[in-house]
Amino acid sequence: MAQKNNATPAIVDENELIRVRHEKLKAFEEKGVAPFGKRYETTYDAQKIRAEYSSLEGENEGNEVKIAGRLMAIRGHGKASFGVLNDRTGSIQVYFKLDVLGEEKYSQFKLLDIGDIIGVVGRPFKTKRGELTVRVEDFDLLSKSLRPLPEKFHGLKDVEIRYRQRYLDLIVNPEVRDVFVKRTEIIKAVRQYLDERGFIEVETPVLSTIAGGAAARPFATHHNALDAELYLRIATELNLKRLIVGGFERVYELGRVFRNEGMDTRHNPEFTTVEIYQAYGDYRDLMDVTEGIVRDAALRVLGSTKFMYQGTEIDLDNTPRLSMNEAVKKATGADFLSCATVEEARSMADSIGVAYEQRHGLGGILNAAFEQKVEDSLIQPIFITHHPTEISPLAKRNPDDPRITDRFEYFVFGRELANGFTELNDPIDQRERFEDQLKQREAGDDEAHVMDEDFIRALEYGMPPTGGLGIGIDRLVMLLTDAPSIRDVLLFPTMKIID
Repeated sequence: MAQKNNATPAIVDENELIRVRHEKLKAFEEKGVAPFGKRYETTYDAQKIRAEYSSLEGENEGNEVKIAGRLMAIRGHGKASFGVLNDRTGSIQVYFKLDVLGEEKYSQFKLLDIGDIIGVVGRPFKTKRGELTVRVEDFDLLSKSLRPLPEKFHGLKDVEIRYRQRYLDLIVNPEVRDVFVKRTEIIKAVRQYLDERGFIEVETPVLSTIAGGAAARPFATHHNALDAELYLRIATELNLKRLIVGGFERVYELGRVFRNEGMDTRHNPEFTTVEIYQAYGDYRDLMDVTEGIVRDAALRVLGSTKFMYQGTEIDLDNTPRLSMNEAVKKATGADFLSCATVEEARSMADSIGVAYEQRHGLGGILNAAFEQKVEDSLIQPIFITHHPTEISPLAKRNPDDPRITDRFEYFVFGRELANGFTELNDPIDQRERFEDQLKQREAGDDEAHVMDEDFIRALEYGMPPTGGLGIGIDRLVMLLTDAPSIRDVLLFPTMKIID
């Protein structure tokens, strides 16, 4: 009995494969074929062919179609071969036959490689196995691929390569393309929701002399003409509130912000947010807006407000609202707002194993308890309200307890997805908050706010009662595409520099 050959197939050197492709490029040129083609006008795409001709039966065939895409597979030998052509809508099988193409054109087909981009003219038909296929009557080489794609059975699995070479990831992993199509649909849904409710989209500067509007470290750059240090914005908040002062009663901006911070599955140094401001509203109105935006996006993209995320069913309906202190009390039994002094709050934190910094006041300690004992457990959507004034320098104080603010954060799957509050419109209180932030900076908090005199000046002209909101678009896309990492929803995430 003959023994099976269990030898591992020889690994072909990539440089050798590239050399062979260059030789084929020269062969095309010798035949008078431009290897990088020209404009090609299509009449169909793969999806349209399937929609119109999936019902073909027997020897019937469709009308002439003209499509273009990347050749992703070639199989067969001799006088006939099948291939798979991918375009932006999907894939379609194509059939190359010597009798149809003729000697010269079929010799050009023999020079094609997987990865080449071609234009095809032919007629749809069904194979004996019932596969909808385009019988190629003519084709044009539009771009010769000089590098081989990853081996088809293993695909592109190395996440480092996938993120660094997203173009390759998109070619060989169609499901990745679907994520970014959904990202576009989600952004459209956010804009449409706001536009339909009278909000106006604006653009504010990315470069500023002051990095304000959030607690974060900025990226700095130097403007040569002005001989001045500028910062990439860490938020759009302060400029949008200047517009509220100026009479834009409902305004939003959807765009990039930049924070010089660490990178992990939830954080990228540049990311996309939408910030929304509504005059004559408060934090309760903006909670309604938050819930509306997220539910609407889910309905438009997924068709439901219930869906699976990382193996857990998420239900966006009937989102509860719970204060931060009550959330901590529910989880640990500790009621920090019952403490009369910072020393009492420290003792309470020690008793439940919460770490804090000496610079923290009662509010900072309450927030530390929430982050360490509660945040990760918030799987189903929930609004956490009434954050400490100490960590909310731009939010309006609660009228019943000045230690807390009328602020909320929207959590899903242990992640903050949105942050909003009743905006502080008292310029005297705002100046005091900024001054307190400066003291925190002096104590070592390099994410604390700096003084913004012009913003205080704007408030002194009068800003109407206003509700404000910021939603992390990348995290929203993660949620609605079942993506475990923020890098999965960024086309070109920031990566470590390789020498």
